[in-house]
Amino acid sequence: MSTTTSHTPPESEGQSDGAGAGAGTGTRQARLIQNEATTEIPVHLLFRDDPDPVQVPLRPAVVARRQGTGEQPRQRQPVAVRRRPLPEVDPELVERPARVLPGAAGLLAGACGLTGCLATTWWAGLLPPLAAQALGLPAHPGGGLGPAQWAAYTGAGLLGAFGFGGLARGRTGRAWVLGLFGRYRGTVRRAGLLWVNPLVLRRRADVRLRHWRSEAMPAADPDGMALRVVLLVVWRVRDTARALLGVEDHETYLRECVEAALARVPVEPAGGTRGGATAAGDALTRLVATETAPVGLEVFSVQPVRVDYAPEVAGAMHRRRIAALDARQRATMLTSVVDSVEDTVTRLTMRGLVELDDYERKVLVRDLTVAFCSGRGEPV
Repeated sequence: MSTTTSHTPPESEGQSDGAGAGAGTGTRQARLIQNEATTEIPVHLLFRDDPDPVQVPLRPAVVARRQGTGEQPRQRQPVAVRRRPLPEVDPELVERPARVLPGAAGLLAGACGLTGCLATTWWAGLLPPLAAQALGLPAHPGGGLGPAQWAAYTGAGLLGAFGFGGLARGRTGRAWVLGLFGRYRGTVRRAGLLWVNPLVLRRRADVRLRHWRSEAMPAADPDGMALRVVLLVVWRVRDTARALLGVEDHETYLRECVEAALARVPVEPAGGTRGGATAAGDALTRLVATETAPVGLEVFSVQPVRVDYAPEVAGAMHRRRIAALDARQRATMLTSVVDSVEDTVTRLTMRGLVELDDYERKVLVRDLTVAFCSGRGEPV
């Protein structure tokens, strides 16, 4: 007995399945799209005519690399990390001129107080006769020190103390920051003899243009190699109130800002091709000026004056530079030699001085190359 088995092609099978589905039989529904990355979508779902379709929230698809297709995965964009802004200094802490008087007013008040003390002494009869004669005062027996005399002494003494005690000498390039009972009362930038309230607390500030040469600070080049950098910082105090009262020590704050900026900006040693110390100095100047502006400092320049590799990598980097310099020199020399050989052979051939075949041309090129290299003092 023989059994005959018929095989249906895939196309006919799909057609028969589709026909069976249209006839309402129990056969499986046809697949419209099917591959290794999609799911089965029934045909009747593609042609639904719903008056009010339900909105289904969709999640964003994750596209990854498909096996065997050669596609590269999509690179995610790096998320920018926003730095937190610096804390604001007290907005009311802004430099303003203090109320002071000319030094003549203090001298006059002190002289009046001293005169009052002498007059009270003569009034009490305590002035010696010789001193009275020297001052041109008549003899006065007086009645001793009573309440009136003590009151006169007190008033004259306070006037003299306030007059002479408030005298101050202002100098160009220096300023006085005044405070009374813990409150900022103003800044004195005037020069000459001045009278300042003796009850206020004076703090001297240097407002001249200053420069600071740092010690060797750790840094890194664009390739991550350790460096030691010496910086020259040119700066001055712009707002004396914020510089002296807004921060504990503005000079220490400036040094720490320079170190922090140097840790973020790569510095290229001298002889580099990425802008060198000039580009690094410009970036450092912008960063340090931005960091120190809230505390009343004005930074004009932060420039590297010496850039050296750290001791642990100095030897290796020196050998690497020597090798790179030697390779550059050899490449330049070889280019010059090749140009000279080509020019010589071309002239000999074009003028008809020699007739060379391929072998003779190769020999001539070799001999000329050896001769030129020997004449330049370079080994072949």
